[in-house]
Amino acid sequence: MKTKRKSECINTLLPYLDEILPFASCELFYNKDYELMIAVMLSAQTTDASVNKVTPILFKKYPTIEAIANADIKDVEDIIHSIGLYKNKATNLVLACQKVLRDYGGALPSDKDALQTLPGIGNKSAGVIRAEAFHIPDLPVDTHILRISKRLGLVKDSNGPLETELTLKKLIAEDRWIKTHHQLIHFGRYHCLARNPHCEGCKMKAFCKNFHN
Repeated sequence: MKTKRKSECINTLLPYLDEILPFASCELFYNKDYELMIAVMLSAQTTDASVNKVTPILFKKYPTIEAIANADIKDVEDIIHSIGLYKNKATNLVLACQKVLRDYGGALPSDKDALQTLPGIGNKSAGVIRAEAFHIPDLPVDTHILRISKRLGLVKDSNGPLETELTLKKLIAEDRWIKTHHQLIHFGRYHCLARNPHCEGCKMKAFCKNFHN
């Protein structure tokens, strides 16, 4: 898609998202920054709904970051076993809490590079934590955002999450990054589904490759 066409797409998309999803926000349950970190780690390749079933149990049994850092990994595995990749995630969340305590005085860092030194935290997760916990503008790309960006022709079908993130950041004003991140996730989760998307009445039909195919 040419730059002009991409701009037209974005200029149609953003008001449409404001219309149908004005209050989109993070759906993960958390009360403290480190709880957000853990919920984000657990959400990789798993639905937020699935994560929200296990985190209240985990946080009740281990109510502080120190408690989680000292938790028996096998016990954590038992609590989160319904989550995909639970063994790796149990190890990473304990190690991440240990590192936050050891290297950052127990306070989650806001620097993106620092966040990515934590076990289980990559570029996308770091972006989510920065945007949600610290309100630092970012636009991390998950599977929903990647799918929508490709369907609308904003990125190439071969583009990955990081390439898509950089493209969207050029097309969307920085003060809208966090809001648009949440809106696109909700749009993909509840409207533009991977299978059987709700195309009827969608105002993005003119740009959508899925609809025209």
